[in-house]
Amino acid sequence: MATMNDNHAAPTQRFGEFLAKYADWIMGVGVMGLLVTLITPVSPHLLDILLATNITISMLLLMVTLNARAAHEVSTFPSILLFATLFRLGLNVASTRLILSGGKAGSIITTFGEYVVGDNITVGLVVFLILIIIQFVVITKGSTRISEVAARFVLDAMPGKQMAIDADLNGGLIDASEAKARRISVATEAEFYGAMDGASKFVRGDAVAGLIITALNLVGGITIASLAGMDMSTAAETYSKLTIGDGLVSQIPALFVSTAAAVLITKNSSTESLGTNLMGQMGSRPKATLIAAGMMFLVGLLPGMPRLPFFILATVLMIVWNATRGAETAEETAERVATERAEAEAAAERTNTEDPIEGLLHVDRVSLEIGYRLIPLVKDENGAGILDHIAQLRRRFALNDGLVLPPVRIKDNIRLAPNAYRVLIGGQEVTRGTIEPGRFLAMDSGTASGRVEGEETTDPAFGLPAWWIQSGLRDEAELLGYTVIDPTSVLVTHLSETLRGNIADILNRDDVKELVESAKKIAPAVVEELVPDKMGFGEIQKVLRNLLRESVPVRNMPAILEVLADNVHRTKDAETLTELVRQRLGRALCEMYADKEGRVHAVTLDPEIEGRLASAVGTGVETEHGSVGPAYLQQLMERIGDSISQATQGGKDVVLLVRSNVRRFLNELVRASLPKVAVLSYNEVVPARAVETAAVVKMEN
Repeated sequence: MATMNDNHAAPTQRFGEFLAKYADWIMGVGVMGLLVTLITPVSPHLLDILLATNITISMLLLMVTLNARAAHEVSTFPSILLFATLFRLGLNVASTRLILSGGKAGSIITTFGEYVVGDNITVGLVVFLILIIIQFVVITKGSTRISEVAARFVLDAMPGKQMAIDADLNGGLIDASEAKARRISVATEAEFYGAMDGASKFVRGDAVAGLIITALNLVGGITIASLAGMDMSTAAETYSKLTIGDGLVSQIPALFVSTAAAVLITKNSSTESLGTNLMGQMGSRPKATLIAAGMMFLVGLLPGMPRLPFFILATVLMIVWNATRGAETAEETAERVATERAEAEAAAERTNTEDPIEGLLHVDRVSLEIGYRLIPLVKDENGAGILDHIAQLRRRFALNDGLVLPPVRIKDNIRLAPNAYRVLIGGQEVTRGTIEPGRFLAMDSGTASGRVEGEETTDPAFGLPAWWIQSGLRDEAELLGYTVIDPTSVLVTHLSETLRGNIADILNRDDVKELVESAKKIAPAVVEELVPDKMGFGEIQKVLRNLLRESVPVRNMPAILEVLADNVHRTKDAETLTELVRQRLGRALCEMYADKEGRVHAVTLDPEIEGRLASAVGTGVETEHGSVGPAYLQQLMERIGDSISQATQGGKDVVLLVRSNVRRFLNELVRASLPKVAVLSYNEVVPARAVETAAVVKMEN
C-alpha cells in the first residue's frame, strides 16, 4: 500500500519540482500569452479553457488571502493583481471579437447568459448592472481608499520602526542577523502597502473597462446583426444574452480579486487565519449571542412575520451561545495569566534595571552577597529584615558621620556557602562571614558566669568568642551574662563595622560635591570663596577621607570649608590641612570620647618619648634624643597597648593624647596595631571640661 502511494506521489512531487525550477520561464510565457490574447483570435474552445482558468485563479487567490496570517505574507499580490487585470482584459477582447464576428463565444459565456437572463432580458440586465455597481462603487472604491490610508500610515511609521530596531540592536536585545531580518520585514511591509496603493487603481480601472466593453458588445452586436439582415428582436435577445454572459464571466473573477484585495488590506497581523480569528472573536462574546437570539425570537412573534425562519435562527444562536458560554471565563483566565506574566517580567526588570551589556561594566560601590539560605532574611514582614536594618544603618551614618552611604545592593551568590555572606566595596571583597538562620549568637564580652550549650564560633564583627544557640536558650544565656543577638543583627553589625572601617574609600567626588552643595545652602560665602578658585572637589576629598579614616565626623561642612579657605593660601598639603581641621573640630572630638561628666580619659606619653618621636619626624632637635628604630617603635607600641588595656578595664573610653607635632606620625603607628584607639593632640582637647590621665607610657631602657 505504501508503495502504491509512493508511486502516485512521485509524479506529483516531480511536477512540483518542475514548476519551482522553471517558475521564471512559466511566468514569462504566461505574460506573453496574455499579450497574445489581445491581438490574436482565440477559438471558442480555447476561450472556455482560459475563462475557466481565470475563475479558478481568482477563487484560489481569494482563498489564499483569507488564510494569510499577515498582509505582507502575500507580498506578490500587487503584481498578481496587475497580471489578473491584464488577463481579464485579454479575455474580454477575445470574447468581444468572437461575439461581434460570429455571434458565438463558447459554452461558458452562453451558459452564464442563458442562466441569468432566462426568459426576461430586462431582469438579466438589471442583475448584471447590480453586480457592476457592487464591484465599482462598493468594493473597488472602499479598497482603494483603505490602501491609500494604510500606505500613508505604514510609510509614516517606517522611520520609528527603524529607530526601534537600531535601539534594540545597540542595547543588545537582538543580534545583527535578527536586526537585518526585522529591517527586511519593515521594508517589505512598506513596499507592499505602497504597491497596493497603486495596484488598487487597476481594479477600479478594470471595473470601468468591463462596463464600457459590455456596452460596446451590446450596442455593437445588435448593430452588426441588424445590418446583416437579422431581426431586431432576435438580435437584441441573442446579443443581450452573450453580452451579459461575457460580462458575468469577467466580473465574477474580478469580484473575487477585488474582494481578496480588500480583505488583504483590512487584515491585521495575526498568528491565525482570518476565518479562525473571526470565529474566535465572534464566539468570545456569548452574552451578545444570547441577546441576539432573544431579539430574533421577539421579531418572529411580531404580527405578519414568518415565524419559522426567525425561530430557526434564534435556535441556532442559542446553540452557539451554549457552546461558547465558557469563552468569557477562558478569556478572563487568559487575561489573568497575561497580567501575572507581565507583573513577573516587570519584577524581573526591576531587579535588573541595568541594560544587559552595560550591567557587565557597572561596579556597585557597596554590595552584599548572600547564600541561598539567607535569602528569607532580606525582607521581613515585621520590619526586621536586612533591608530594614540597612535603611536604619544609612540613617545612623548620616546622623553621626554626616555622610549619606550609597545604596547597598543585595545579591544572592550560589558560589557561596548556604549560610555565608560577603561584603564588597568597589566590586572587591573586603570581608565575609557566616550566620545561622533560626539561631541566636551568644557573645561573651568577658562577663559571662557560665558556659552555654551551642556551636562555638567567633563574632564576625568584633572577633569575640561566641556560640550559636537555639532560640529556647536565649533567656538562659542572657542570665549568664551573654550578649544575645539575632542572626540578621549579626550580619548588619558586621556590615556596619566594615563600612565604618572603609568609609574613606567609599567617599567619592560626587559625594563631596553633594556635601559642598548642601553646605552652600547654609554658608554660601565660604563655598563661593573656596570652590572652585582655590580648591577643587578632589583636594577637598583628600581632606575628608583623612577625617573619615580617623572616625572624625564631617557633619559640620561649613566649619571644615572655612578652615580650608583660611589656610589653603599657605599650604595645599592634605595632611597638614587635616590637622588644622581636626583642631577646629576639637569640641566634636571631645564629645565623642568624653564620659557623662565631660571628662576625657587619656593615656599620655613620657616627654622624652615625644621628644624622640618629634626628632624622628623632623619637628625637634635630633641631638637631644636618641634615634628611633623599628625595634624601638615595636616596643613602644607594646607599652602603649598594655597601658590602654589596663586603662580600659573599668569600661572607660580611653584615648592616646600626644603633642600635635607627633600626632599624625603616631596615629599611623597606632592604627596598624590598635585600630580602635583614637589618637588626639593637646590642641584638640582644649574644649574638654577636664582631661584625666589614666596612665603614662614610659620607656625605661
